[in-house]
Amino acid sequence: MSIIHVVAGCLLDQDQRLLVVRKHGTRHFMLPGGKPEHGETPLATLARECQEELGTSPKADELAMLGRFRTRAANEPDTHIDADIFIIEEMKSTPQACGEIEEIRWMALDDETLTLAPLLHDEVLPALRQRFE
Repeated sequence: MSIIHVVAGCLLDQDQRLLVVRKHGTRHFMLPGGKPEHGETPLATLARECQEELGTSPKADELAMLGRFRTRAANEPDTHIDADIFIIEEMKSTPQACGEIEEIRWMALDDETLTLAPLLHDEVLPALRQRFE
C-alpha cells in the first residue's frame, strides 16, 4: 500500500457551508488542495493549489491548522492519503472552478447528498462539526 501526502483547505462561508471540489473525470467531492512539490511547505502548497484550482489563494495569516489525518484515497486503489488540513479563514476573491476542477459546491456540514472522498467524509467533516457546532 502506498501513501500520498497532501495539503488541503477548508473554506467556510458566513453560513458555515464548506467549499468542496470535484476534479474532471471523478465522482467524489473533496477539499481543494494537492501534493506538495519538492521542498514546498504545507502553506505554500495550499496557496499554490488553491490558485490553480480556484483562481484565488489564502495568505498564511488566514490559515489555521485543523489537523493531520490519514485514510484511504478516493481515486487511487491500494493507496492512503496522509493529509495536513487547514481552515481557510478568508479568500481575497470568489473561488471559481479552474484547471483540473470540473465543479465546485458549497455544502452544509451535515449534508449527506454528495458523494464525498473518504478523507472528507470520515475525518474532516467530523472534526469540523466538533469545532463549529
